[in-house]
Amino acid sequence: MALTAAQARHIDRPGRHHDGRGLYLNVAKGGSKSWVQRVTIDGRRREIGLGGYPTVSLAQARRKADDNRSAVAHNRDPIAEKRRADVPTFREAAEKVHALNLPRWRNDHHADFWLRSLELHAAGIWPRRLDQIKPADVIACLEPCWTTKAETMRRVRQRIQTVMRWGMAHGFIDRNPAGEIISAALPSQPKVREHLPALHYLEVPDALEAVRSSRASMAAKLAVEFVALTAARSGEARGATWAEIDLDAALWTVPASRMKGKVEHRVPLSTAALDVLDAAKGIYDGSDYVFPSPLRPGREMPPQTLLKVLRDHGITATVHGFRSSFRSWALEQTDAPWAVAEACLAHRLGTAVEQAYVRTDMLDQRRGLMQRWADFIGS
Repeated sequence: MALTAAQARHIDRPGRHHDGRGLYLNVAKGGSKSWVQRVTIDGRRREIGLGGYPTVSLAQARRKADDNRSAVAHNRDPIAEKRRADVPTFREAAEKVHALNLPRWRNDHHADFWLRSLELHAAGIWPRRLDQIKPADVIACLEPCWTTKAETMRRVRQRIQTVMRWGMAHGFIDRNPAGEIISAALPSQPKVREHLPALHYLEVPDALEAVRSSRASMAAKLAVEFVALTAARSGEARGATWAEIDLDAALWTVPASRMKGKVEHRVPLSTAALDVLDAAKGIYDGSDYVFPSPLRPGREMPPQTLLKVLRDHGITATVHGFRSSFRSWALEQTDAPWAVAEACLAHRLGTAVEQAYVRTDMLDQRRGLMQRWADFIGS
C-alpha cells in the first residue's frame, strides 16, 4: 500500500517503508529519514538515493522516481548521469589535489608553481570536466613544448596524471588520459640532464663581495652569504630560526622536518658564518627567523628574493649552485675524504646496511673543512 503524506511524516519505526514501484522511505535508528529507490539497470539491482525527508517531500520523491524509471526505460543509467553531473572540472580537481598536498610540501615556491604550471601548460583542459578529457587533449597540451622544455613538461604530465588519479579514486573517471596510453604518441625527449647553473669556486669571493655592496635588503644579503658559507640549501637557510642556532658551540642544527632527506643535520659554523649571524641580530623583527622576509615581517623569506639578488648583479648562477661550488673546491683544492665533503652537503652515502653501521656525522672533520672554505671565500 502506498504511503500517505501523513504516514511519511509520523512513521518513526526504523527500517524501510514501501511506497510502491521500488520507492522506499528509509528510517534510521536515530530517527532521520531519507528516500531510496530500487531499480534494475543492465540486469543488476541498484539503489538510488533521492534525498532526505522532509527536505524532499513524498510528492517530490515520487517525481524523482518516475524520472529515473523513464531514464531506465530509455536505456539510460540515471546513476551514471547523476555522477557525471557532479564531476569536477580539471581546475577544481587540481585545486583539491594541491590543497591535499600543501601540508607536506616544504618549498613554498614549489607549492605555488605546482598549480601555476598546470594553469599555464594545461590551459586546454583547465576548464573542462574530468570525464570530458581525452588522451588527445592531454597530448595537445604537452606536445608544443615537449622537446624544448623537456623537464618542465615531464613534470606537467606527472601533475596531470596525479590529478587524474585523484579523479579515478573518487569514481569520476575510469582511466587516466595522461597515463601510458599517450607515451607512444609523444616524441622522444632529448636525453640531456640540465644542471642548475653554478659559479666556479674561484668566482665565489667576487660574487659575494658584489652581493655585500649591493642595495638589496640586509636580510637577503646576509642570507645569500650564509648559504654560501654553510653549503646549505636555500630553503634550509631561509627557514633557519634562532632556536636552531647554538652560538656558543658554533653549531646550527637543522631539524629533520626541514631537511630534504628527513634526517637531522648539524652544520658547523665557521667564524665568518658566526659574523653573519652576529650581523643578523640587527634585523631581528620579533619572529624567530634568522633572516626574516624584508617585505613581510614575521614570515619566511621567499626563494625568489635570494635569486633576485644574484640576478640584479649579473650572476647567472642559482643560490643552490653555491653547493656545487663548494663541492668542486673541496674536490680540487683539498685532500678532504669524499665522505666528509658529502656529509657537509647532507648527502647520505652507501647502502642501507652501510648507513646502519656508520652512525657518525663526522662533525669535527667537517668543522675544519668548512672553516677552510670560509677562509677561501674571505680571501
